[in-house]
Amino acid sequence: MLWNDEALSKKINSGIFPGVQGSVMLHIVAGKAACLGEALRPEFKVYNQAVLDNARALASVLSDAGICIVAGGTDTGLMLVALSDRGITGDLAAAALERAGLAVNKNQIPFDPHPAEAPSGLRLSSNAGTTRGFAVSEFQGIGHWIDRVLQDPADTQVTADVRQEVLALCKRYTIY
Repeated sequence: MLWNDEALSKKINSGIFPGVQGSVMLHIVAGKAACLGEALRPEFKVYNQAVLDNARALASVLSDAGICIVAGGTDTGLMLVALSDRGITGDLAAAALERAGLAVNKNQIPFDPHPAEAPSGLRLSSNAGTTRGFAVSEFQGIGHWIDRVLQDPADTQVTADVRQEVLALCKRYTIY
């Protein structure tokens, strides 16, 4: 110990433990080891390439439909979509897409003038669909469904029609 002040030692120790320092949690170590083991497999590279290909296919369809992809595209399985040109907010778009069976997240865009509760964008991902077995053609279809719903999020008939198509796709690619 560098000092001989018991009161100061108590303050320092209570500030470090348990807040900053804790015990090794072996289940967390095991989980990280399992993840790193997966990443060493050749299939991991193939899967991640599929995630990227699927995300780019989705972004391309949306962009062709006039939906703005922030940053002009994607280099990952994620993309941020700006909805300002469609005149709708991310919360309304996300709710309509969820009614259609498509899970997305509302998200703020850079310099968003709207609050986080009703942002100007959506965050989309290809990871879950890729894991389920969807390929580029399925993600192109998903892009068309998103466009159809976002053309008029209040149109319950379009939402119901898209939902039936989503359910049919999911039956072809069951989770278990």
